[in-house]
Order: sequence, then structure tokens, then C-alpha cells
Amino acid sequence: MDRPSTGPVAVIDVGGTDTKTGVLLPDDTLTGAGSIPTPHGPDTAGNVLDLAADHVRRARAAHPDLAGVGLVVPGIVDDDAGRAVLATNMGWQDVPFAALLRDRTGLPAALGHDVASAGLAELQYGVADPPPGAGPSPEPALPAGTTADAAVIVIGTGIAAALFAGGRPVRGGGYAGELGHAPVEPGGERCACGGRGCLEALASAGAIARRYTARSGHAVTGAEQVLRAAQAGDDDAAAVWQEATVALARGITVLAAVLAPRMVILGGGLSGAGAALLDPVRAHLDDMLTVQRRPLLRLGRLGTRAGLYGAGILARRMAAEVTG
Repeated sequence: MDRPSTGPVAVIDVGGTDTKTGVLLPDDTLTGAGSIPTPHGPDTAGNVLDLAADHVRRARAAHPDLAGVGLVVPGIVDDDAGRAVLATNMGWQDVPFAALLRDRTGLPAALGHDVASAGLAELQYGVADPPPGAGPSPEPALPAGTTADAAVIVIGTGIAAALFAGGRPVRGGGYAGELGHAPVEPGGERCACGGRGCLEALASAGAIARRYTARSGHAVTGAEQVLRAAQAGDDDAAAVWQEATVALARGITVLAAVLAPRMVILGGGLSGAGAALLDPVRAHLDDMLTVQRRPLLRLGRLGTRAGLYGAGILARRMAAEVTG
């Protein structure tokens, strides 16, 4: 991970449902991490700015040497301009969050895309240089250069990917990486985007819970419950989990054909399923890949904290630029 010489930085990861906050210390410890409902309303952008400024105020009280703030948000983001271009589910357009947050706090402020930042953190910090308390990796050490060409698929309520080629992020003006809306089951069920058979409609954590509820008649609130039911012998749960892992393998096969990553990391909340996710996806890939380069498949190590670590990377860079 980038480790410029800065003090602690405040970090905020805004999601459609919850917003996570914390402080990343110079020794890479994430402290004071918490989560609150994202403050939607007539002015969601203003509410998020208020939340972020309040978090910075409280963080500064605990860490008077606070050096900067990093904010990551969903939607289309122009990182260089510090501007949130569009997020229809958040109800904002063309919001200069970085400048507004800098004006409110007096600190160097950086803005990034939530999934792109989480992917950056998984590559630079999670798999390559684990944070304090992460423990040893159960996987072999990575061959040199593996992370230069990579994809980090963040699986939570939705699905998106952070893409890297030659060590540089592939952003496509903010449009790249929408893997969740790649059709992997033509003619399949309708996705929230309006398409049919999208990866997100089959394999996101939200879709797994929703599809099991519809299939079995037993309401569940999360994918973890579906996995536990599958492991306990529930045929409906096993079928839904199988369909999700097949869909993920199909999405990775598309990436292998187009981007040829040397590594694919499965991150986000669903990565907490561990081998129950990784092993079947690997097996399906063995059946699907032909002439494509077979990527190393790993689980992310940061889980739902990846966005906060990514915000920390951005905040440290900005603070170093301002003070250096």
C-alpha cells in the first residue's frame, strides 16, 4: 500500500444502504470503524457531505494530527477532478465532493469510486501486503508482476469490477468495470438495470437471498443464510448457490477473453463465504476456459473494509501532494 509520510487520515465509504467510516493510522491500523445508514433524502449529496464533515470533526478530536480525508462513492466518478459525475440511485449529478469537503474541513480531500478504490486496496494492500491483524495468507505467494494485470470483483448488494492493465487502472471515463450488468444468462430474469440475465441478477449477495426466497418460500435477509441452508442439505439453497457460482465463472470467462487478467480477486461481503465460494467458481472455470489465459483466482482479504482502505490510499496521496 502507498505509505507516504502523513498522519492519520479520515476515511468514508458511501454505499447505497450503509456508509462506513473510520480512521487509517500511519501504521495501517484501521481504527474507529463504524457503519450508519446512508442519509438519503431530497439532498442526499448534501446529507453525505454533512455526514463526512461530522466524521472528520470527531476524528480530529481523537487525532489532532489528522492529515486528510478520503471519500469514496458509487456511480460515475471523475477521480482527477474530485467530482461525482452521476449516481442515479443516490440522486446526485455533477457534485464536486472533494472541493466541498476541503472547504468544510480545511483538510486535503480526495474523492474516488467505491469499487475502483476497493480494488486498488485489495491489490496494493490486501493480497500483496496484508493489514495488521489479517494473519498469514492461506495461498502461495504471488508470482512477480501478477497484480499488474488484474480484476477485483466486488460482490455485495450489487457486482462491479476494478480493472487493472499494465499496473494502471482501466476506468473508461468511469464506465469501465460494470461486470454486474454483463449478460451471462440470455433471456434470464430481469435485472434492475433493465437488462435480462445480468450477472448481478444471479450472483450478487442480494440476488442470492432474493432468488432463494422466491424459490423456496422461506424469507431470508442475506446470502449467508442461503449458504448455511445449502450446507445443511437444503436443495433449493444448493441450487441457488450453484447458479450463482456458475454465473460468476461465466463473468470471469468474459474477463479472461477480453482483458486476460493474470489474477482475479473475489472481494466484497460475499468473499466471506471463503472456500464455499472460491472452490466451485474455480471448478466451473476449469470447465469453461479453453484458449484463454487462466487467471489466478483469490479471495479478497479486506472484505467490507476494502473501500475504507481504498479511501485511505487516496487520502494519503492527496495529503502527501499538498504537503510535499
